[in-house]
Amino acid sequence: MYQDTIAAIPTPLGEGGIGIVHLSGRGALAIAEKLFRRRLSNRRLVYGHIVDTSTEEVVDEVLVACMAAPHTYTSEDSVEINCHGGPLPLQRILGLALRCGARMANPGEFTLRAFLNGRIDLAQAESVLDVVRAKTAASLMVAVQGLGGRLSQSLKEVRSELMSVLAYLTARELP
Repeated sequence: MYQDTIAAIPTPLGEGGIGIVHLSGRGALAIAEKLFRRRLSNRRLVYGHIVDTSTEEVVDEVLVACMAAPHTYTSEDSVEINCHGGPLPLQRILGLALRCGARMANPGEFTLRAFLNGRIDLAQAESVLDVVRAKTAASLMVAVQGLGGRLSQSLKEVRSELMSVLAYLTARELP
């Protein structure tokens, strides 16, 4: 498990009804508690406001969801701040999270952490991008099945068969 906390905006930047700022790591819950002045509850969506701690200015009206490890996408403590979807509120909230100790996540880092923490395997990690980039209903269906482990299960079965063949061939070579 990583020692740092990462933050990013996983929703597209632009004008929209809702945008999300996502935090993951050991300090995610503490950062959320600094910025959000209401009591947070695990696996509950809580209404309130994000506040700039240096000025006490209300930045936006939000819904915050906290999820304790290991039952999260990354298997780490995670927070999702659902705010208004304009670029300014999103960037301000992200900036406050960074100022409170998070660091900007690299592209794909949430999925990398899920993989490295054993939550998903490599085939499932690849399927995440396939879901995002799906252009047809059929490609989406295959990608979602990959997320669910269908490809991983098929690969395990092939590996098991190959190991059986290898064991058989090795045994035949022995005197």
